[in-house]
Amino acid sequence: MPRCTSDIPPPRSSFARLLRRIAPPSPTAGRVSAQGLLYGLGTGSYLTTNAVFFTKIVGLSAAAVGLGLTIAGIGAFLAAVPLGRAADRVGPKTVWALASLTEAACYLAYPAARGFTGFLVIVIALGLSNAAGSAGYGAYVLNLYTDKERIAGLAYNRSAVNAGFTIGAGLGGLALATGSETAIRMLPLFVGVVMLINSAVIFRLPKAVSPVQDPTQSEGREHRKWGGALTNRPFFALSVLGGVLSTNQVILFVVIPLWLVEDTNAPRVLLAGLLATNTLMTVALQTMTARGTDTLSGAIRATYRSAACFVASCVIVVFTDGSVEWLTIALVWLAHIVLTGAELFQAAAGWGFTALLSDPARRGEYQGVNQVGHTIGTVWAPAAYTYLAMNWHMSGWLTIAAIVGLAAVATPSVARAAERSLGKAVARTESSNVRPVEHA
Repeated sequence: MPRCTSDIPPPRSSFARLLRRIAPPSPTAGRVSAQGLLYGLGTGSYLTTNAVFFTKIVGLSAAAVGLGLTIAGIGAFLAAVPLGRAADRVGPKTVWALASLTEAACYLAYPAARGFTGFLVIVIALGLSNAAGSAGYGAYVLNLYTDKERIAGLAYNRSAVNAGFTIGAGLGGLALATGSETAIRMLPLFVGVVMLINSAVIFRLPKAVSPVQDPTQSEGREHRKWGGALTNRPFFALSVLGGVLSTNQVILFVVIPLWLVEDTNAPRVLLAGLLATNTLMTVALQTMTARGTDTLSGAIRATYRSAACFVASCVIVVFTDGSVEWLTIALVWLAHIVLTGAELFQAAAGWGFTALLSDPARRGEYQGVNQVGHTIGTVWAPAAYTYLAMNWHMSGWLTIAAIVGLAAVATPSVARAAERSLGKAVARTESSNVRPVEHA
């Protein structure tokens, strides 16, 4: 007997499947990612026009701008751990929201900047607020998400930030394309308003409860004999290795563009296509590549996959030296796609390591240590990789691949040492919180 047509489920449209794929993994992730979209919109607009504003509007030299940004970077580096500790004490969400509010004030103050001193004050304040916001955000989302939804939520957040960043970069590019000083002057004000809205959105996010909530926790933290996250040497070493593995960003946005322009016959317009490919892949594939990294073994596997993609991209680029134009275009594009895979897997591995190997009582401080280690692992890469690729050519690219491969090989043993170190630290904390029983 034929089935009644009403019993047959209607076919699912491709549009419905698309909506399901781009929907947040949870309502909580949706709310946090709305904030991420705003943040990306603001930072994308800012980064596109920042140097132009201070050279064309304020009248500084390029060297002065570079010096000021370096000083601000050093200040943020030195303050990362203390600001992380402040996030633990004051509250991660509060510090995160106040940092966004400070950023808004800095952008709104751009038009008032006069000379190098005014510029320096603004960029130092921005650097410190970025470090504080990063520590607060990192600790907040680790506390907010459950173990099951954490990695998927973080991946969705990153996709939202990248989508916002792309839109913001486009707006900044339009402002520059007009050639109008008024448009360039107005853009920091636009970013300031976006960041004001962003801080309001952060304040309205749900409260995140730390897993360590017993009333003796603060006392245990004060009497802890170890010096905190910085003395967890394996975790710090893991952060440095993570920084080395994340130097794929240097290859993506510094070395490959220089290589393409200086050492290949590929058309310069290819750079725009490479950037668009990276953006689309980051937005669309981050959640998929993050699956399984909620365990230590899963994070280690993602590290290996990232390194394999990184090494493969270096080998592919070697074959573009002296190749014909159409083959150069195909190889550079393929290398860029594979290297974007390295970026996605490394980001996911980093979330897994940080979530699993941070002391729940000191998540803000661990975020600060992670920032310091990441900076040490990456700060040397632009100069070193550019020199190796542009001067050593094939040997240089293979040397870069070897550096990344060694960092990946060292990661598992260092990660397991960090796990043991954390276990010992937590055990000492628990023993310090046990009070002797008083007998009558």
